[in-house]
Amino acid sequence: MPSVAVKLYSVFFKFLWKQRLQSRIQAPPDEADPFGVTSRPDESVAASNPSFTDGVATKDIHIDPFTSLTIRIFLPETALRSPESDSMAQLRPRPRHSNGNADLASRSAQVDTTNRNSDSHPLRPNNHGKSNGVEGSNLAGGGAYRGYSPVLNNRRRLPVMLQFHAGGWVSGSNDSVANDYFCRRIAKLCDVILIAVGYRLAPENRYPAAFEDGMKALNWLAKQANLAEYNKSMGTGRGGGIELKKSDAHSHIVDTFGASAVEPWLAAHGDPSRCVLLGVSCGANIADYVARKAVEAGKLLDPVKVVAQVLMYPFFIGSVPTQSEIKLANSYFYDKSMCMLAWKLFLPDEEFSLDHPAANPLVPNRGPSLKLMPPTLTVVAEHDFMRDRAIAYSEELRKVNVDAPVLEYKDAVHEFATLDILLKSRQTQVCAEDIAIWVKKYISLRGHEFSY
Repeated sequence: MPSVAVKLYSVFFKFLWKQRLQSRIQAPPDEADPFGVTSRPDESVAASNPSFTDGVATKDIHIDPFTSLTIRIFLPETALRSPESDSMAQLRPRPRHSNGNADLASRSAQVDTTNRNSDSHPLRPNNHGKSNGVEGSNLAGGGAYRGYSPVLNNRRRLPVMLQFHAGGWVSGSNDSVANDYFCRRIAKLCDVILIAVGYRLAPENRYPAAFEDGMKALNWLAKQANLAEYNKSMGTGRGGGIELKKSDAHSHIVDTFGASAVEPWLAAHGDPSRCVLLGVSCGANIADYVARKAVEAGKLLDPVKVVAQVLMYPFFIGSVPTQSEIKLANSYFYDKSMCMLAWKLFLPDEEFSLDHPAANPLVPNRGPSLKLMPPTLTVVAEHDFMRDRAIAYSEELRKVNVDAPVLEYKDAVHEFATLDILLKSRQTQVCAEDIAIWVKKYISLRGHEFSY
């Protein structure tokens, strides 16, 4: 059973959340901000920090001039390590395990082997007076990182992960203390550039606003990759700017369209051809929608390729209740009544249905064909009202030969792994390590070196 602390926090959480939901249902519609800015004064926010004080640097960017859509980029310090150190790490023999079916957690030590630098530190000056892999001018006061390293073709490229936070459609943010803490852990363990998407919230912005924002973020990533490639073909990156080699006409294009718009951290260190989607609770619904749209878009998203997705206790529901929806109707954190309120706030009145394609992944003609979906890892908790429908969706994916394992955690509750800053459960670290082991099957340049 969950701990006493979890039970007490769940009661407190449900009381406040139901009050918040009911007050928003009763609020007049003219209180919504047309720009999409939603005030959540009761949520603690973590400030961005461009220095590597804890192994991850962060920055916030407003990516849509017409809405409040923002992202927070999490850049792990390992991005500044030279590619040669990766080659040396790959030559080291990996530990063998006598039991091929051992629990994922027992092998989690493998996850961080590529995150350790035995000989040097990327921000520590070497014998030549420069830091390893990044020029001194790229580090501002306090170690803030601008993004461009001195040699264009000698940068370490990291996979990119798009993350969609939880909150039942009406709360949460990409810069909340809890989400910032979780994203830092995932960025370090998976060794990826993580982009947390601050999508618009309901009821000010109902369906399909959050889903559209998820796709806008993926399209922005594709645009950034193309801008970076164009900048590379037109000039040479030096420090935080661009040194042009072409004609004045080309210079004008780069100055006005490339240099001013390109995101330096992604240009310097991102590899969008290895893109992973990670969604938490209602964010998992967004991730699954973005994965489907990416399948439909195909090469239109080049060079972005979604190679895998992780759905953490997705916010799925349906008109025909599953066993867990009956047995756990009054479960911890999100129970049946709270889920119903959340969906009423998110779906427009004329579209409200528990079998809406945004709510039920098993409705017919949802599109595209499940066999085209990327590999999908599903994380569920034993005491989660929505667990069975997530498992059923995973089973349907496996029926068409999609790699779709389920990781179920006993005595766990909804959002157990993303509320670690409050719940302080050992399972949160184990879950993050398990996710990293599976994700590295699809983002490793050497292929599926991590397996069950």
